[in-house]
Amino acid sequence: MNAKVNISNRAGASFPVRRMNFNFDSVPEYWMDGSAGLTHFMTALSALFPDGEQLFIDSVRAVRYHPAIKENEALQKEISAFIGQEAMHTHEHVGFNVAAQKYGHDVKKLERQTGVVIQTARKAFAKVVKPFGMTQEMVDLTATTALEHFTATLASQLLMNQHIQKIMTDPTMSTMWYWHAIEENEHKAVAYDVYEAVFGKGVKAYALRNSALVFAMVLIFLVQSSFVLRLLKDDKKLNLKELGTIYSYAYSPSKGIITGMGKEMLAYFKPRFHPNDLDTVSLLETWKAKLGL
Repeated sequence: MNAKVNISNRAGASFPVRRMNFNFDSVPEYWMDGSAGLTHFMTALSALFPDGEQLFIDSVRAVRYHPAIKENEALQKEISAFIGQEAMHTHEHVGFNVAAQKYGHDVKKLERQTGVVIQTARKAFAKVVKPFGMTQEMVDLTATTALEHFTATLASQLLMNQHIQKIMTDPTMSTMWYWHAIEENEHKAVAYDVYEAVFGKGVKAYALRNSALVFAMVLIFLVQSSFVLRLLKDDKKLNLKELGTIYSYAYSPSKGIITGMGKEMLAYFKPRFHPNDLDTVSLLETWKAKLGL
């Protein structure tokens, strides 16, 4: 374990807040088995997290005292732990991004651009759905609900895909990503439960959450892909070899982590879907034991 861990569960939630303290000083430039392409692919993902997870926190905080859930003590505890975990994810990804920056990769710029994209997209989407009686708060929470499904699905694939695990050769980085993956699945139902409690399960809520997922996935693909290409270009490693490696481990039918997400992502469109329908309990227990969590 390459971090000092302080576990807090004062909120009494069903999952704890683990206060990590990873040391990224010794992380090599190309920490994924020496591959620039795969390392930049993960760095591009990491650049999305600080502002993305701040959106998650803000959107849930904005409605946590809504009359529908204000007196729900159990859900309030889950919300507190959700915010705690997401805050820690932001903290550690900022730390990793700073470590990548020292090698000359301008991740800080990518973080800033992520913030601009998020703010532009949330406001634009709110304008589109405003005629249907949907507020900015509803849009933000819907986006969080959709994106939480994406991150939890990506996380579960990371914990299951042995092809990816074999090339995550740096112990600090692999532990950081596995820890993040575990916690994304621990709290995967919180935003969804808040959304359903506040906005219900009607046709409007169903249509909004589904359209938000489609919109968000297209946006993430375009932004993250552009970040990968920029990192590779600036590193003078934008070539067919690196792009082929990314395709093999991210998008190929046989071992791609992104293509492996397909079935679980589509489950979101079921009218009676709930995140806990996708059972990851035993998977998480196995990985928590491996990491000593």
